[in-house]
Amino acid sequence: MNDSPGWASPGSAPSDGEDSGTPGQPEPSDRARASSQWSRNQPPAGQWSPPAATPGQGTPPPPPGPPGPQQGGWGRPPAPGGNWNHGWGPAPAAKPGVIPLRPLGVGEILDGAVSTMRAHWRTVLGLTLTVAVITQVADILVQRYLLPDPPDIDPNATGSEAIDQALASLRSSLLYLLPVGVLALIGTLFVTAVLTVVISRSVLGRPVTLREAWAEARPRLLPLLGLLVLLPLMAGAVVGIGILPGALIGSDGGAALAGLGGLAAVVVVIWLLVQFSLAAPALMLERQGLVKSLRRSAKLVRGAWWRIFGITLLTLLLTFIVSMIIAIPFTVIGTLVDDGGAGSLFSGSTSDFGWPFLIITGIGAVIGSAITYPISAGVAALLYVDQRIRREALDLDLARAANLPGYETPGS
Repeated sequence: MNDSPGWASPGSAPSDGEDSGTPGQPEPSDRARASSQWSRNQPPAGQWSPPAATPGQGTPPPPPGPPGPQQGGWGRPPAPGGNWNHGWGPAPAAKPGVIPLRPLGVGEILDGAVSTMRAHWRTVLGLTLTVAVITQVADILVQRYLLPDPPDIDPNATGSEAIDQALASLRSSLLYLLPVGVLALIGTLFVTAVLTVVISRSVLGRPVTLREAWAEARPRLLPLLGLLVLLPLMAGAVVGIGILPGALIGSDGGAALAGLGGLAAVVVVIWLLVQFSLAAPALMLERQGLVKSLRRSAKLVRGAWWRIFGITLLTLLLTFIVSMIIAIPFTVIGTLVDDGGAGSLFSGSTSDFGWPFLIITGIGAVIGSAITYPISAGVAALLYVDQRIRREALDLDLARAANLPGYETPGS
């Protein structure tokens, strides 16, 4: 145990097939840990007395069984020095920071991300606003001066002319998305790196400044950049492989085959992205390398793919709704202020956008990014924490790192 953002060295919970090089004790299972503590740490006898029976009634019913996943105890006896709820079961899980130290529900993960924003709002807003302003200004300048106008589309075109127009429109869209995607990648790189450190501190209930978070995140920027570049390249390669056979065949049959191949490739891409969705937190918090972080993510996601997919999809939906709620009023105001804004919205031409429209909509985009960046990064980091609690009893390590009473390391 140490005070680094990972709470425990990677060797304490190695990926499948890995060897840390240092012999150590294997992590006991929940049941083994419970049985080893059950006889030693009985609460005082008075707390075990059931309620007195009412005259005329039989023996009172036995106390309920072990609490379920959402009751805080997760079927474990309390830690040494822990409290009991009137002799009927373990007390709620300890909560030194933004989440209780037990397996988390969907609402607790989302609440933990929002609570981190509230608890460390100076650090979070200082980072997200800075990144959002820089990326948005660069995006506006690229739209204004570097991107060419989109090709004209003739609605009456047929045959080969329509195909040529569609291909030209596709090339124009890709050309527009490339600089936007690069800027978004750079912004995501800095935000994910620093906010993962902030969230790791907030789980322990510890304060953190932007300077401290940056100092801890900076050595991991290069591996994280490699990860953020590798995942889109991998997704593009899978889609290309799926479409390639149909594109080589040509004709109507080839187009149908390309469509089916593209659909199958999208399914594979979604599966891979969820499978590796915890790689960034593993890379940051466990100091793992690029390949090891991908393996670590696959190990943690195994058996919980649908749950992580559902939570990730819900997070994307919520952040999209928040972004739209913020962006629509600024877009309307920009359209009213700028005479060229309305025409540009429908024509798709970036050259017709006036500076008032670009500036006003850019302000809305900055505000939206400042809110949605921490939520996305927070959910990813807390999903990683939740999976390690479920698989590796990380809650005990977190309690020790937070210096909670009753969780001291034996012999300390």
